[in-house]
Amino acid sequence: MTASPFTETTATARYRAFDELSAPGPVQRVTLFTGVPVWLVTGYAEVRQVLSSPDVVKSHTEMPHADQLPDELVSAINRHMLSTNPPDHTRLRRLVSAVFTRRRVAALEPRIAEISAGLLDELEAAGDGPVDLVAGYSYPLPITVITELIGVPGFQRDEFRELSTIVINGAAQTAENYVAAASSMVAMVRQMIEQKRAAPTDDLLSDLIAVRDGGDRLTDDELTSMVVLLLVAGHETTVSLIANAMYALLIHPAQLAKLQADRDLVPAAVEEFLRYDSPVMVTIPAKTSAPVQVGEVIIPAGEVVVPVLPTANRDPDRFESPAELDVTRKDSSHLAFGHGIHHCLGAPLARLEARIAIGHLLDRFPELRLAEPDEEPARFPSLLINGMGALRVYLD
Repeated sequence: MTASPFTETTATARYRAFDELSAPGPVQRVTLFTGVPVWLVTGYAEVRQVLSSPDVVKSHTEMPHADQLPDELVSAINRHMLSTNPPDHTRLRRLVSAVFTRRRVAALEPRIAEISAGLLDELEAAGDGPVDLVAGYSYPLPITVITELIGVPGFQRDEFRELSTIVINGAAQTAENYVAAASSMVAMVRQMIEQKRAAPTDDLLSDLIAVRDGGDRLTDDELTSMVVLLLVAGHETTVSLIANAMYALLIHPAQLAKLQADRDLVPAAVEEFLRYDSPVMVTIPAKTSAPVQVGEVIIPAGEVVVPVLPTANRDPDRFESPAELDVTRKDSSHLAFGHGIHHCLGAPLARLEARIAIGHLLDRFPELRLAEPDEEPARFPSLLINGMGALRVYLD
């Protein structure tokens, strides 16, 4: 059996395939489109269990093209929180959390609003024809925010974006392309680290270099890995969150009308968008370190386990009418940001960006509509990201 949702190129086909995948049960042995045999976990309760199980551990051997990566590159991109286990994970999260705080994220709100307003000005100046919300808004907003936060020079943003697209979709790339992109990104990050060490500035990278916990601090590989993670995950997921949310609203006019009538609903609506069309499809794969019973299935030791977030977030045993979009939904206990010790550290930033981006867009262009309402935007094949390449709209 092949798990095909990851290669489907429309939302309708992707979620139909997810439904078919989940129908036999919440835990299944399948072969991914990459040729790797795994245990896919699709039910809400089962995904929560796996994500919090001490016997399901991260392993760098499950990275894309792991057998093709030089050892030094593995260390340079794999020493971050999502790829490590306690006690290393505990130590890394403590160090990074000391500088990547909720207060720091909250302080970004005026700058995010400023970036949003500037991008909307550019969209409006484009003229009367259709515009692409991905290229013109949902991509440049989070990439600008995360690169400014970290301290990436503006002239390097486009190059980081090109490399990031390859790295995060590594499973769908050739080994040659993936290794080349990962190597280039690591080289750029290491150069930035050297520059910040020599001349620190007011940014997250300088603070990550300087942060200490007693005599402990991040090693060079840990620094490089964390910056790569923040750059890639810090914008790719939010690009898809904003684009998927706007598409969902535009094909559900009654839900759009509710938000237009009451902007106080936006925070709850963002949680519903995260549940309804999750920007991340699977968490980083892990392995069982001992036999683990998940539901009625015992997964043997040494097996690759892949929790699937969109199916968990549409599990009818957990959510009422899960395939329906409801911006007034009260139950926001989705798993879009994961669960347990690897719950996404950047969740507050993603939520803040989405609230500002969606609210500003609805305020500025209340007549926003799809340019091609009878055609679904194409989704790109990926194991990790549930995103679209373009979203063409008329602004008025």
